[in-house]
Amino acid sequence: MISIEPKEISPAKLQGYLQSAVAPRPIAFASTLDKKGRPNLSPFSFFNVFSSNPPILIFSPARRVRNNTIKHTLINSESTREVVINVVNFDMVQQMSLSSTEYPDGVNEFIKAGFTALPSDIVKPYRVMESPVQFECKVNEIISLGNEGGAGNLIICEVVKIHINEAVLDENGSIDPVKIDLVSRLGGDWYSRANKGLFTVPKPVTSLGIGVDQIPNRIKESSVFDGNDLGKLGNVEALPTTQEIDIFVKQNFAVKGVLSADDIQKQYKLAKEYLNVNDSISAWKVLLAKGI
Repeated sequence: MISIEPKEISPAKLQGYLQSAVAPRPIAFASTLDKKGRPNLSPFSFFNVFSSNPPILIFSPARRVRNNTIKHTLINSESTREVVINVVNFDMVQQMSLSSTEYPDGVNEFIKAGFTALPSDIVKPYRVMESPVQFECKVNEIISLGNEGGAGNLIICEVVKIHINEAVLDENGSIDPVKIDLVSRLGGDWYSRANKGLFTVPKPVTSLGIGVDQIPNRIKESSVFDGNDLGKLGNVEALPTTQEIDIFVKQNFAVKGVLSADDIQKQYKLAKEYLNVNDSISAWKVLLAKGI
């Protein structure tokens, strides 16, 4: 067994050990507004419920390890004292991951990640319609745990209203753990699906993903693709060039066969096969071939 004193290793290495050992962790998908009323949406896995009476949730937007900057969620929570915490299930995990891309201040992650913003009843931040449970919260207190990169900021939230999708309830009106299909966070790219087990979600590109808003409507509206597919398509830095698409088609007999059939549904289904193995660039090449 190895023994480690935290101060003897880098903050990044320490963070990796902590996130891999203290897991799986639930995900707080936090919706806030800035002073100008612009929405912000971001996931945090330093999160849990700490009291039922009063109903208290706590999540922690930590200072970034690499450059010691703070996140928009923390700034917004400090200034407005309101937040909506949405839970994350498997159907929305790829879009949720895309929303964690560090878009510039003022960019609406609801739009970039392809989520539907619902007005809240008591607080001003929007709810995520796709989330099966949404907590409207008032911020009671924010506790800073330090000033160095990696230091947490405990946002203590009191739940003032809960919204639950009836589809995740059992015959007794309780939340069914299989139906709600929650996901949780581990270290690295690893997640856990409550009723299935471990899986991976590639981290968003270090540059900015193009976003779900840049996907043509004909693709977004197709019944072939679900929210996770759209999240993967939105998490590419740039679309393939015409030359790259031509080379791909010429070298792939299966793709040429599907394209020669001139059947959009077959083309979409082939693209989905690539998405199923997390090959988003090849999926885009299939979707953009022949200008369809």
